Amino acid sequence: MIASLWFCFRILVAWALALIVLGIVWAQVFGDPGAIFALLVIGVLAMAAISAASHLHRVKLTAGRLDHDSLSSRQRRQIELPFDAGQAFALVESVIAGLPRVTDIESSPGSLQLRAKLVRVDPYNMSPPSRWNPRSWLAIKRNQVSATVTPGQGTSSVSLLFEPEAGAWADLLIPDEGSNRENAEAVSRAMRRRVAELRRDERETAERTEAEKELSVARLNLLHAQVEPHFLYNTLANAQVLTRTDPERAERMLGHLIQYLRSSLPGIDQSLSTLGQELERVQAYLEILRIRMGARLAVRIDVPEALQDVVLPSMALQTLVENAIKHGLEPKPGGGTIWVLAREADGQVHLTVADDGQGVGGSSGGGTGIGLKNLRERLRLGCGAQAGFALVSNFPSGAAATITLPRRPPTAQAAASTTIQVPELPHAT
Repeated sequence: MIASLWFCFRILVAWALALIVLGIVWAQVFGDPGAIFALLVIGVLAMAAISAASHLHRVKLTAGRLDHDSLSSRQRRQIELPFDAGQAFALVESVIAGLPRVTDIESSPGSLQLRAKLVRVDPYNMSPPSRWNPRSWLAIKRNQVSATVTPGQGTSSVSLLFEPEAGAWADLLIPDEGSNRENAEAVSRAMRRRVAELRRDERETAERTEAEKELSVARLNLLHAQVEPHFLYNTLANAQVLTRTDPERAERMLGHLIQYLRSSLPGIDQSLSTLGQELERVQAYLEILRIRMGARLAVRIDVPEALQDVVLPSMALQTLVENAIKHGLEPKPGGGTIWVLAREADGQVHLTVADDGQGVGGSSGGGTGIGLKNLRERLRLGCGAQAGFALVSNFPSGAAATITLPRRPPTAQAAASTTIQVPELPHAT
């Protein structure tokens, strides 16, 4: 109540003083003001009182209170945004540009400042005051808004000033009927809404990423489940044949199979393994094949001890060895040699399985391609963009398959969301 009374008193006193000065000037120029001037004074004071009352009413309706801050024709807002300066300025610019009746936007991204004009209209009929309305002769036609963005540590502070397009005299004579306060609240609401939308989009993106990660893990587990039966089927089929033809060799094969299973079963639920664990499995597998193939198979393994902690998809090395045997050495009369090599260069590990068999253009042996297809997919999901795969001809004969892996594995989330392009390979098991 005190703020309202003071506001009306201030407006009427300002107009009274202005009319007294006008009366003195009138007396000096035209002589005695007379009744006409008295009527003019009464009319002006009445319009000033009506204008003040209209201002109080509008502010009460829009703000729900009447105090010094809400009644002021000049409104200031300080808003903290959780963005860097560039993002915050772009947000402020888009919000102010979206205000109704905005004109003359002056934007300076370099200095993080923005100014704009807002056409003022009659709040009750949404049109500019008529020129025949005496109140419009002194009416202020536009408001203005100034914005400054101050950078911080991961956040930005936005200073907003809403005021009439006039000097301080307008605050004493012409109330704005709450238009600048409405503009200030509109900008504040729009910024809060934009920030809330961005936060909601971030949450939805995080939820989608988490769902994609879980889907990737499920796909990895499915691929792993596809690989294990594939290997066990081949191994048990070979053991069955040897059991009928050479029980002693079959016994040794089953011993190596037990060693293979002992190294495999503890990590059966894991989609990723280490080179050391994979090498232990492959050695057991190759021992089984050496029993079956005899002198037709020679094995050369050169994997430094320091690289045995390298992370790779489970059964990846096994897949390459199986393909080298099935498509390279088994169809070749007299067999041949298989090499397992690992080298580190420029932060990457190159794991190669090579043979001197029939090579890339040899007999396919009826392969379905599921082994290398799964390997490509599991490399993409498990090791990220730094992983790669290549299959080339070996010299003078055979093929060489190389997996390229990062020396240090990527995070699980990055690996799950990264796509790697791997070329289609011929003669895949």
